[in-house]
Amino acid sequence: MSAAWETVIGLETHVQLRTASKMFCGCSAAFGAPPNTNVCPVCLGLPGSLPVPNEQAMKLAVRAALALGCTVHARSILARKNYFYPDLPKGYQISQFESPLATDGSVSYLSPDRGVATATIARLHVEEDAGKSLHDRVPKQTAVDLNRCGVPLVEIVTGPDFRSPREARAYLLTLKQVLEYAGISDCDMEKGSLRVDANVSVRRAGETALGTKTEVKNINSFAYVEKALTVERDRQITLLESGGVVVQQTMLFDSKSNEVRAQRLKEESHDYRYFPDPDLPPLVLQPDFIAEQQTQLPELPARKRERFVADYALGVSDAAVLTAERAVADYYEQVVHAGAEPKAAANWVMTEVLGDAKDHGDHLRVPAGGLAQLIALVKGGTLSHQAAKRVFSEVAERGGDPRTVAEALGLVQVGDTGVLAGWVNDVLGAHGVEVGRYRQGETKLIQFFVGQVMKASRGKADPKLTQRLLEERLAG
Repeated sequence: MSAAWETVIGLETHVQLRTASKMFCGCSAAFGAPPNTNVCPVCLGLPGSLPVPNEQAMKLAVRAALALGCTVHARSILARKNYFYPDLPKGYQISQFESPLATDGSVSYLSPDRGVATATIARLHVEEDAGKSLHDRVPKQTAVDLNRCGVPLVEIVTGPDFRSPREARAYLLTLKQVLEYAGISDCDMEKGSLRVDANVSVRRAGETALGTKTEVKNINSFAYVEKALTVERDRQITLLESGGVVVQQTMLFDSKSNEVRAQRLKEESHDYRYFPDPDLPPLVLQPDFIAEQQTQLPELPARKRERFVADYALGVSDAAVLTAERAVADYYEQVVHAGAEPKAAANWVMTEVLGDAKDHGDHLRVPAGGLAQLIALVKGGTLSHQAAKRVFSEVAERGGDPRTVAEALGLVQVGDTGVLAGWVNDVLGAHGVEVGRYRQGETKLIQFFVGQVMKASRGKADPKLTQRLLEERLAG
């Protein structure tokens, strides 16, 4: 990107709340049902049907707002956002406009360009989803699936705070982590649980006025967020440098061609003719309702990272890996509380445990107590580190007590000096040339002798005790 230009990005993120039913009716909000089966008169907007707010959705929305440091308003208004589209049978979407649920929050994230940065959360409001238009089901026609009509969402709107596509992606990953920790949503972009629209503009370096913005839609992965914003930024710069002007419009990102194309001129808020929904009274939240949601929040990722560094003497990067997912962070602490040394536990979780989980659907297959026992067997000299890895794999695959498994596999280290001495004598007797070289000063050959003893013992010899015995014999 030319240094003469500055990028300005703001994000609107639609997040599906983790509820069993929809926002204003009892239909299932589950993903993957056959088209147009999770529908009823309320979510289809049939005459005479009346919406009733979903209490669990409101709890999760308040919890999300508190997790993002927002001020939750005791009174907010549910409004009708009017527009025509084939997948919106009512002709309006129930949302919030002038009086949203919450405002004035912030999220700190690690910018790849500027270090720790803060994004402002201008507003968080509740709304229902629309249906889905499908362009690849019926040749040359558009199909409509109304299952998503009425699915509960929160929309999280930032200020124009991001200065590069990479920053936008870093913020989204942080936002996703916070929402998953708090149990607000599964944030699965492939299922449509998290969707991103981005407002993008550019301005000359040093200018303070915002340039004309475009809105980029149809972004369905975090990697594509960065790609789409990069493409649109570069398009605007090229246009301006050639004497053109940026038109305020909605752009669609095509991931196959890595291009953006104009969809329509961007609507203004007055185009939607917002007005309070006559079927829904103002949303009034009692102080104890809001306070209860505060108590339901877990320790959030940033605080947990700081505590892991302080309590377990971990490096910042290790703490970041261990707290990336709440389930992994909880598992790590269970291993430590079961008696494992914190650094050893961190190493095992970040390597063997996460490696195994990656290959088995993110399932942590070895119980925390079992891993703590395995770490203790290594520390006590019963198992070598390599043998312990084999035991870990066996326990992950078939279960069982680590010590019993180690004994069954014949991996328990031999620490009997009498038995070890026999292996040491055999190895030294078979490698007289190397013994002579060692005694002439080639002391690095000690690792060769240890390796030979390990080979002779089929990995059962205690390597530390073996090395000590070798050094004593070779010094004689």
